[in-house]
Amino acid sequence: MGVHGRPVIILLVEDDQGDQELTRRAMMHGKIKNDLHIVENGEEALDYLFGRGRYRDREKYPLPDLILLDLNIPRLDGKQVLKAVQADPVLRRIPVVVLTTSYQEADIQQAYESGAKSYIVKPVDIDQFTRVVQAIEEYWFQIVVLPPVPR
Repeated sequence: MGVHGRPVIILLVEDDQGDQELTRRAMMHGKIKNDLHIVENGEEALDYLFGRGRYRDREKYPLPDLILLDLNIPRLDGKQVLKAVQADPVLRRIPVVVLTTSYQEADIQQAYESGAKSYIVKPVDIDQFTRVVQAIEEYWFQIVVLPPVPR
């Protein structure tokens, strides 16, 4: 089971279809029962998180327990999404793990300064990518104790 006796809810903010599929497969074969929601750009991420537009139905689109965020996404980039999440008193309680291709020191520093709880560079190797995603899931839902997210 996941958190508080229910499957964990994970929001993946990723525009690359291949990385979406790899993450979906890794989560499917992980140890934690989860409900993975995927959005493809920064505007869509904020609509989901703030329950706007097509994401208004919180039964169908509940607040996530964890956000996996790529920095290099269209419309609003990951840094802008991070800042919006951290500016909201409810959303800032949700851990954000940056999962990106950038090794840039400035990106790493800015992500942590903007509230990211972890910064992980995506492995190129498929098997290693799967292990990393499963390790993220294991760490955040088996080792760490998270506060409940308002439902």
